[in-house]
Amino acid sequence: MSDPDLRTCYLTKGTMAAVTSPETTTQPRVYFQTPPGTEEVPQKQGRVTVKYDRKELRRRLNLEEWIVSQLMNLYDCEEDEVPELEIDVDELLDLPNDVERAIRVKMLLVDCYKPNDDFVAALLEKVGGMQKLSTPQKKGELTP
Repeated sequence: MSDPDLRTCYLTKGTMAAVTSPETTTQPRVYFQTPPGTEEVPQKQGRVTVKYDRKELRRRLNLEEWIVSQLMNLYDCEEDEVPELEIDVDELLDLPNDVERAIRVKMLLVDCYKPNDDFVAALLEKVGGMQKLSTPQKKGELTP
């Protein structure tokens, strides 16, 4: 920067800042650059990563798609007309046995007038082999 209207000062670690004088602009500006002859060290960018089991996520997605298609059959409607039902797989997995899981699903299907026993049985079979998804942990954290 060889502009005579710039004042230069050195900051810590060899960083140089140039400030424009107020006479040349309406607002002073600060420009940062490294001094000549030094290499700029790129800063490591932080990344946020979430570690879930991809296979389990795929199984969940497939299950959700299957549930939607089954609900479309049970309610004789298109996907956007399916009643908002919250069939929470983790909630079902928290229940102690299939009898309680079946009761919970049937409570959610209270407005369905078609027979739904086959749907409930198939859902419980599919949910039975799944694992509950927990919040991912950061590296170095210990599980309780």
